[in-house]
Parts: sequence; C-alpha cells; structure tokens
Amino acid sequence: QVQLVESGGGLVQAGGSLRLSCAASGRTFSSYTMGWFRQAPGKEREFVAAIKWSESFTFYGDSVKGRFTISRDNAKNTVWLQMNSLKPEDTAVYYCAANENPGAVRSGYDYWGQGTQVTVSS
Repeated sequence: QVQLVESGGGLVQAGGSLRLSCAASGRTFSSYTMGWFRQAPGKEREFVAAIKWSESFTFYGDSVKGRFTISRDNAKNTVWLQMNSLKPEDTAVYYCAANENPGAVRSGYDYWGQGTQVTVSS
C-alpha cells in the first residue's frame, strides 16, 4: 500500500511561484515513477510532469515545459513540483501519483493523492 499526501497549494498572482510537495509512505518509494497531474473544473485530468528513478529522466506536459520543474528525494520519500511564471490557466487541483510499473509515464498510475488546490489570479 502507498499513501500520497500533497501540500503547498494556494492562491497566487499571475507570474508568481509555488512549490508543491508530495509525501509518500507505506512502502518502498525509490523504484516508483512519480507524476503530477492536474484537473481544472469541467476538464479532464491533464499530465503535468513525471520523474523516473533517475533524475536524468524527467517529462513535462507541453503547457508547463520551461516553467515547472519536478524533483525527488528518495531518502525523504518526497517529490516536489516547482511552479514558476504561473498563469491563470494553471488554476486546477494538482494531484501527486505513483506508478510502480515500468513503462509509460503519462498514464497507468496506481496510486493517487487527494489533491491540492492551486489558484492563479489575474
């Protein structure tokens, strides 16, 4: 079993920054691919970023590439999403996810957190 808890969301002005954290517990963390997804009202869940066991393997959705950075610390069982140059269209609930299976990084995740709200005002 894996438990994921997100934190760090909030209200920011356009152009500002936030850092989201995801704390994992319950079992071994280091082998998982970790991802961030988001869902805005009335829209489908969207892939944001992912990181494999190596920091060399990171992936980003087109809408956030160059603005967001994903990182992890396996010793702390924690993954972060640094969000810079935020835009109103980034407003969504952000979810942390863990994938215990090798392969795809944009889908197929096994465990999900409850989400944290990010609101970007104009």
